[in-house]
Amino acid sequence: MLSGRISTLKDETGAIFIDRDPKLFNIILNFMRTKDVDLSNVDISTLRHEAEFYGISPLVKRLILCEDLNHSSCGDVLFHGYLPPAAVPPNDHQLPKNTDKKDSPAARTDNLSSSSATSSASASNSSTSETRPGLVFRIMSDHSHQRTASVSLSRTTDGWPASSSLSRSSSDIRNIGRRHSRASSLDMRHSRNSSADLNKTFKIDFGSFFNSHGAYSWADPLRVRIVKGHHNWIAVAYAHFVCCYRLRDSAGWQLAFMSLYIEPVVDRIALNAKVIVSNPAENSTKMLAISYNTQVRLWGISEDGIKSDIGTFQFTVSVDHLFFIGSQLVALSHTGKVGVWHAMTQHWQIQDVIPITSFDTAGSFLLLGCNNGSIYYIDMQKFPLRMKDNDLLVTELYHDPSNDIITAISVYLTPKTSLCGNWIEIAYGTSSGTVRVIVQHPETVGHGPQLFQTFTVHRSPVTKVVLSEKFLISVCSEYNHARTWSVTRFRGMISTQPGSTPLASFKVISLEEMEPNISYSAGNDSGPYGEQDDEQVFIQKVVPETDQLYVRYASTGKRICIIKSVDGTSITAFCVHECEGSNRMGSRPRRYIFTGHSNGAIQMWDLTTALDLAAKGELSSNLTGGPSPLEMIRLLDQCDLTNSHCSTPCISPSVGNAGTSTRLKASNVAFLCHQAKSLSEKEASEIDTEERVVHY
Repeated sequence: MLSGRISTLKDETGAIFIDRDPKLFNIILNFMRTKDVDLSNVDISTLRHEAEFYGISPLVKRLILCEDLNHSSCGDVLFHGYLPPAAVPPNDHQLPKNTDKKDSPAARTDNLSSSSATSSASASNSSTSETRPGLVFRIMSDHSHQRTASVSLSRTTDGWPASSSLSRSSSDIRNIGRRHSRASSLDMRHSRNSSADLNKTFKIDFGSFFNSHGAYSWADPLRVRIVKGHHNWIAVAYAHFVCCYRLRDSAGWQLAFMSLYIEPVVDRIALNAKVIVSNPAENSTKMLAISYNTQVRLWGISEDGIKSDIGTFQFTVSVDHLFFIGSQLVALSHTGKVGVWHAMTQHWQIQDVIPITSFDTAGSFLLLGCNNGSIYYIDMQKFPLRMKDNDLLVTELYHDPSNDIITAISVYLTPKTSLCGNWIEIAYGTSSGTVRVIVQHPETVGHGPQLFQTFTVHRSPVTKVVLSEKFLISVCSEYNHARTWSVTRFRGMISTQPGSTPLASFKVISLEEMEPNISYSAGNDSGPYGEQDDEQVFIQKVVPETDQLYVRYASTGKRICIIKSVDGTSITAFCVHECEGSNRMGSRPRRYIFTGHSNGAIQMWDLTTALDLAAKGELSSNLTGGPSPLEMIRLLDQCDLTNSHCSTPCISPSVGNAGTSTRLKASNVAFLCHQAKSLSEKEASEIDTEERVVHY
């Protein structure tokens, strides 16, 4: 500042006017005089920002060290394990072809071997090379509205960006920023200008990112999109390949399967780790299914990781949900299509039903909530087919009294429920915000479920509802507003004395990108997670690009813990899964949170330990819920919030704020209507007078 490198303003006496926080400047000035730092009643991160602005490196380094005292790359007590990023399989469609030896099997083998060796070598050198697979482009153009600087994207003569311009994750940018810029401590993981914005500026230059139809098709190949678990296996979906890991008692998690390169982007994934084999000659005890575009692909996997292609099936529309019910693979679309692959007959069948708005599974039952206000069910164990047309037998179970769309559904099978389902409890939510509970008694099997309770506490459509042993949980579309009730049971069955009592009301805010990828909702579902007879949790991901998750009780909304990425990379997908205990005596199943990251890695967190510590009160954050206002501001530091797709600046007032405007009183509305009517009558009278004058 004294040397003139920072612009200053002096008054008539020569005193320098400092347009900064005087309290923080006082601490910095005292450090320059005495080398002492007074950290009482001051935020270290804010002080570090000011020190970076003034370019005082000794103070910045000390504050960085103070910030890192409680942050370890090995995580905290809840961190359970780390799976490194998988190597991207080679794309056979882009391998160079040898025209002289194109018919030689040996030549093809050599080409594949050399390409595999090349990919392995590039993977082994990923720690030292800046140009690595799965890199995330961070673009900052002159017309961007982003507040902080990013790594510029320079182009070389061949049209590709220079290696120094690429960054694998937000941690790389933070490390660069710590050495150079004031804005470095504000990491770029909340940036809107991520790799999805490449088509806005470099659409012509990067023609390889577009398919033959000209549609934008580039996706980060190492960014984890979906994580699913079943028993002691997990499946991880990337943009163009999938892989499976299995847990062994002594060896831990090991890679068990990896697919070849898949040209279309993977949209959905499903895993079945316990398949009942009818034919002893078949050794495929696991099944893995994926969907892309309008196709569903199914593999069988043995214990040794040997795969067998079962088939690729056409679904004619994109798949919204893909899952297993027993050994049957089910694909659903909101348009009303149901696809089922039957394990016994090895037959793929598609059927059209009413447009589907929600679904749930219980045992062998598949329940569908539809937009006509009805709930239908299919028994996958019996797999009934109608004799006249060989279609699936889809039976209507219940119809909403108000004819509202069934937007959420949850089934609870009581301990006394037999295979015939003689006592079933169903909770469902509607588009009008109503939550209803229906039950089927043993004595009313032939008459269908009866309406048991109705709650009208939501003013927005219900998006989720869960009926468990102790609680009823509902979530609406207004910032994921959750309402919970305590459920009274007698001998395992729901009771009216004293009935369900209100328990908690809270929000699980989760903001989405303006243009999220098609698999974002499948890989970032907030829950609730957990068995119906166990403690259920919400996993709150506040912003799309963040390195931390808030784990909260689903019943009360109180915070259990905060999960923060050990390497600073963004969490792109997550799931909660319970793994079976080992064969040792006394071992019990444990619940884990698996987080997929922007660099392709998988991190594991011990949810069972977190629940135990929270129950004992050993976690200091147990009394709070979601992010505090200060935490929310920090999470939103690099985000641009919008409630409409209008460009900024846009018309004022914005049409997106129409629903949040101040409501008029009924008397004012009547007055305005009267004024409008009088004005319209006056205009009509003037027009009539003009017409008569002209005619005259």
